[in-house]
Amino acid sequence: MALCIRLLSQAQLNGRIFSSLYPTTVRCVTLKAVPAQPPSSESYDEKNARLKRPQSPHLTIYKPQLTSLMSISHRMTGMALGVYMSALGLGALVSPVDMPALISDVANLHLPSAVIIGGKTILAFPLAYHLVNGVRHLAWDTGRFLTIKQVYMTGYITLALSALLTAWLVSL
Repeated sequence: MALCIRLLSQAQLNGRIFSSLYPTTVRCVTLKAVPAQPPSSESYDEKNARLKRPQSPHLTIYKPQLTSLMSISHRMTGMALGVYMSALGLGALVSPVDMPALISDVANLHLPSAVIIGGKTILAFPLAYHLVNGVRHLAWDTGRFLTIKQVYMTGYITLALSALLTAWLVSL
């Protein structure tokens, strides 16, 4: 309370001296201490149901778009490449044979060509897609191809180039 009286008297004094610079009224505010409430045991969803709040929409209501699917695919192919590299690295550490011997062992299995092509595609597509889409992201980092029309155009180009690069890698 003493602080309010002092501020009020200073404001009156300043109001006479510096009336154009400072306001002449001071509003005194007091705070009442209230004990803290214990945390609620109800969950977030229970609280929203009690307050009759609508539930937020989830991903299931949205129409899949090229941009979102390509973003998810980029992340998934990145994870697949990480798993491939880890498996190849650990396999090279623990395998008693070297890579040419392993390749000749697979060739001696006389697998049908559809199985070989399918296996190569499973290994090659993540690399091709992640590489081409990564170049697309680098172009975006320079400020290019950022309009919606250009994003979709580069998306379709990315898919086509990924398919071509995958086909070329499988043919090796």
